Amino acid sequence: MTGSVDGAGRSETSSRSEQDILEAAKGGGFLAGGSFFEFATRFLIAILLARTLGAQDYGLYVLAISAASLFAGMSLLGLDDAMVRYVAILAGRRDHPGVSGTLQIGLGVSTAAGLLMGAVLFLAAQPIAEGLFHEPRLEPLLRLFAVIVPFLTVSNVLAGVTRGFRKMHHVVLAENVVQSVVRVALLAVLALAGTLNLYAAALVFGISDVAASVTMIVLLNRRFPLAGSFRPGVRRDAKEIFGFALPLWLSGVLRQFRRNIETVMLGALSSASSVGVFSVAAKVNLVGHVFLLSMLGSVKPILAHAHDRNDHEALSRLYRASTRWTLGLSLPFFLITVLYAEPMLRIFGQAFVSGSTALVVLAFAELANAATGVCGPVLDMTGHTRVKLANTGLWTVLLIGGSAVFIPRWGVLGAAVATLIAVATVNILTVIEVRILERLSPYDASFWKPVVAGIGALVVGLALRMWIPVGMTIAPAMLQAVVVGAVYSGLTLLFGLAPDDRMVVDRVLRKVRLPFGRVRTAGRSL
Repeated sequence: MTGSVDGAGRSETSSRSEQDILEAAKGGGFLAGGSFFEFATRFLIAILLARTLGAQDYGLYVLAISAASLFAGMSLLGLDDAMVRYVAILAGRRDHPGVSGTLQIGLGVSTAAGLLMGAVLFLAAQPIAEGLFHEPRLEPLLRLFAVIVPFLTVSNVLAGVTRGFRKMHHVVLAENVVQSVVRVALLAVLALAGTLNLYAAALVFGISDVAASVTMIVLLNRRFPLAGSFRPGVRRDAKEIFGFALPLWLSGVLRQFRRNIETVMLGALSSASSVGVFSVAAKVNLVGHVFLLSMLGSVKPILAHAHDRNDHEALSRLYRASTRWTLGLSLPFFLITVLYAEPMLRIFGQAFVSGSTALVVLAFAELANAATGVCGPVLDMTGHTRVKLANTGLWTVLLIGGSAVFIPRWGVLGAAVATLIAVATVNILTVIEVRILERLSPYDASFWKPVVAGIGALVVGLALRMWIPVGMTIAPAMLQAVVVGAVYSGLTLLFGLAPDDRMVVDRVLRKVRLPFGRVRTAGRSL
């Protein structure tokens, strides 16, 4: 009798683990698709605004958005990630008073903090515009974006709440689709009417963010009536939530600083042209980063819920599967970048080809990111936020120190080397920390398959380049890249998928076949 009960328990645990795997894959797929859609619309927006506003006004627009994003990030107080963790945990427990109190804290505090930081930006607009950037025309634009700061803050918290409820498709619809479509449509209408200027573009930015927030509120209200969250009798675990959120907030502030400091140091220690070259190389390298970012966003609430129910098997299985996916999906982009860095940068102009070696180094940094997978979210969602803060501090120190040492010697390449050292060191350290703190490892015997497939595809790519040199020509490089990708995919299938991967693929194929099966059934009935 005991054996049958144990067997039923193991079966139930395995079933939950499989559900977690499928949900992570589904959420990651939605987020990746939404990110690629947003990339495409951002490209269109950049072309439209650059051509309409001109280089100077477009530069002011970008500076104002950066300032607003920075102030909104400071006003978040880590509540976006806190909402992911605590909404996921409390919703999993069906603790409605706890969820309501958490929403009160998240939305109430973020609104107040957003209003405060918006007021600070409004008052500081003149010294920022004239003292820091020496651009008096930036002052009224900063004041306009100061009004947008509270909306940016609340929309980020709403996205965290939506992720906590595991509604990744709602996040994609609101943040990637609605926001992008509204922005593109309004900008296009204004451009056709001949009324698109710097301030109109800023207003459209704010309207599109509000549209995304309204969309998330409507969708969230279907899952959990928000009006009920503000009734009496809820439970607010403020101490626990802020104990979790504030280290993540400090970590986020350091990340914001880290994103800009390398560019500043490159400009100060090298030249303005090197900043442009490095920026383009970094943007090209971000294409492969989409899969990692999508998986990071998808697994967070699932990890939090599994940790809350003390399901070590589910944590371990999801950690291994998601890391294998980030590595396997990122490898083709890594190979193409390493093999064809020069023709890729040639698209942006001859002057940017000088950054090809730096792009290859950045690709290795991204490979280190992908190969260590979701170790960061595992650390976050299991509550080790102080360790995360220490890691972010170390990352920042390594990046600044490496930039100070290598940029004067190697310029753009030095900045890329500093990035690689910081990324590889901190990610390897994080994997070790997760192993010690939670007894979890991201690797199993199946990891040899994408690695060997990647090596095989790299050998084929090198042979193709020797046989048919492409130089900086785009078309033959694209053809060879397709061959390299096909070889990688073929070898991956030849070696066989891991059981969890096969389960996901089978579920996708069943979803795809279902409509066709219905069509055939309807045809026979006719």
